[in-house]
Amino acid sequence: MLTELTIKEFIHKVISNDPVPGGGSVSAFNGALATSLAAMVANLTIGRKKYAEVNEVMEDLSARFEELARQLIIDVDRDSDAYNRVFAAFKLPKETEEEKNIRSEAIQKETKYAAEVPMEVARIVHSILPMIDVVARKGNSNAVTDACVAMMCARTAILGALLNVRINLTSIKDEKFVKEMTEEADMIEKTTIAEEQKILDYVKTVF
Repeated sequence: MLTELTIKEFIHKVISNDPVPGGGSVSAFNGALATSLAAMVANLTIGRKKYAEVNEVMEDLSARFEELARQLIIDVDRDSDAYNRVFAAFKLPKETEEEKNIRSEAIQKETKYAAEVPMEVARIVHSILPMIDVVARKGNSNAVTDACVAMMCARTAILGALLNVRINLTSIKDEKFVKEMTEEADMIEKTTIAEEQKILDYVKTVF
């Protein structure tokens, strides 16, 4: 499993000519970094007298960030698994008409899965953007730049995941599925860019 590798091993695995881990797994990893860094900011706020009024909020956010970080770590492997499933479908026999039909159905099924996995990553990370905003504005002011970096990692995770969604959609014949996923991807991308800009603008007022 990719998530059992050390950081150095993971990076060297990405450097190699193996197609996995690729952009999807790296996007999920960025999402895990975003949630863990945001949790750190919350944890640096908890128990400080200066921030007593937001202590409970930060405790709740920390727990939520930690929970989502665990899911995103799993998604690092799920994305690579999705690629392998598509690759395996393409290797199915195609000598007879029946085999061709089975192969075609398998390719469509696994390609949908390969689009759904990064979309789930995008959804998860997108859901934490308002929470990162809270820790940036109300959390320990000494860690405001860490919150900003968390938002930037979140943006990279989301936009990277959506690229994987879109490239898989080009091979899917289910028009309804493609339309719904495309519309959702467009919405998530638009709001993500706007949320990141809000934090960048806010941080500039702090210095």
